[in-house]
Amino acid sequence: MESNEKQWYVIHTYSGYENKVKMNLESRKESMGMQDYIFSVVVPETEEHEVKNGKDKVKMDKTFPGYVLVEMVMTDQAWYIVRNTPGVTGFIGSHGQGSKPTPLLPDEVELILSRLGVAKKRQKLDAEVGDSVTVTEGAFAGLVGKITEKNDEKGKLKVIVDMFGRETSAELDFDQVQIIQ
Repeated sequence: MESNEKQWYVIHTYSGYENKVKMNLESRKESMGMQDYIFSVVVPETEEHEVKNGKDKVKMDKTFPGYVLVEMVMTDQAWYIVRNTPGVTGFIGSHGQGSKPTPLLPDEVELILSRLGVAKKRQKLDAEVGDSVTVTEGAFAGLVGKITEKNDEKGKLKVIVDMFGRETSAELDFDQVQIIQ
């Protein structure tokens, strides 16, 4: 069952190898030309602050030890590359015998990523630099501006708005604006 849609999957790793698996997978993605099939690799971690000898130390704790999230298009080749990455023991939701795993549901992904502080699912914006938009959310809501920069990868825009007779630059998410037709 091949899908041309990118979805999130959970891979099981040897405990303590999560970051190594992430590095290996990102390296293999580049070296094998799989950038169009394997996208984000996330090790679910949270920051823990502890005071030691009067100094505040930040320690990263694994939220799900032994698991890594990967956003990918499930093709035979992508599945094979991820499955055979050193440190990976398998996919969660796979029934063995080479069967493809079940992807996470969109609601599950959004919940996990938001708890990790990773931006919500990025939407596309059919607009270009120079187009006019109305800001729909945030401090500049209701103002009209022109797009000066667009970053599809991060889902961010830079927009110049007129505020109190002065041009002000604002960085906004795609879902905070509406295109003026």
